[in-house]
Amino acid sequence: MTTAPAPLSAAPDQRLLVAFVALLAGAIAMGISPAFVRHADVGPFASAFWRATLALPLLAVWARLERPRGTPAPRWTPATLAAGVLFAGDLFFWHLAIMNTTAANATLLATLAPLWVMLASGALLKEPVTRAMALGLAACLLGAALLIGSSFAFAPERLTGDLYGVVTSVFFGAYFIAMRFARRGSTGMTPGLLVYRSSLVTAAVLLVVALMLEETILPSTLTGVAMLIALGVVAHALGQGLLAFALGSLSAGFSALVIFLEAVAAAAVGYLFLGESIGPAQALGGAVILAGIYIARPRAAPGPVALAAAPTQPATPTREAE
Repeated sequence: MTTAPAPLSAAPDQRLLVAFVALLAGAIAMGISPAFVRHADVGPFASAFWRATLALPLLAVWARLERPRGTPAPRWTPATLAAGVLFAGDLFFWHLAIMNTTAANATLLATLAPLWVMLASGALLKEPVTRAMALGLAACLLGAALLIGSSFAFAPERLTGDLYGVVTSVFFGAYFIAMRFARRGSTGMTPGLLVYRSSLVTAAVLLVVALMLEETILPSTLTGVAMLIALGVVAHALGQGLLAFALGSLSAGFSALVIFLEAVAAAAVGYLFLGESIGPAQALGGAVILAGIYIARPRAAPGPVALAAAPTQPATPTREAE
């Protein structure tokens, strides 16, 4: 029986490594979404709707394969519903920001999401923000500013769009918190099932938005269809699925730094496939972001989410977060 402690102590490190690799892959998958959106011949809200909708068949298969045969699916939970609504809000305000301010302003302001996540992690998730995470966040914010460069500019006529960018970051940050709650619950919520169910909610909300605000919902070319399918499969099913998987082992505060990796991936895709240039300052910004991620990397698995318990039972946290 003396060999039992070894695998127990080694397991967290291996789990963190797998989760970190999944987080990196998910960031790349989500970061290349602008290439698909740009060539999808539908409106921005319609593309957001199709992004969630076209991922559903693949996510349904994933969710079913994760569940052992004969095992009932876990119940729907508030955190799952909240994740779907919050992600719909994130996409909605992101597109409003893009339409009402510069892409640089919208991108930089959206990168405030990890700041809100880290501020809320201690109070809501009982996950402390370490000094390394705070330093990593500061480095990532600096890197994002360098990556955007001189493209960022304040103008009174774009103030509304800039505010939409800030609201986007709040929704995206709240989405991370909800996903972390759902993944750390006790009812067997697997990554595929979580993203599938939350995507059902996201698609329903965005369908209403698209019907109300869009003139073009259906693509008219095969290229547009292909881009929307790629958006759903790669950016949403793969990107959001890997993020949900990573949130089972990584803290919300660290995982939220994925938004900076998205910016790096988007810049790389723009350079390689869209003819966009990358100057020395932008290259330096990408390097600083990667350094910030390395600084903030987790050294140990986070503890379970501690929710509000009854005053008479402070040592027994409840698990009603899902």
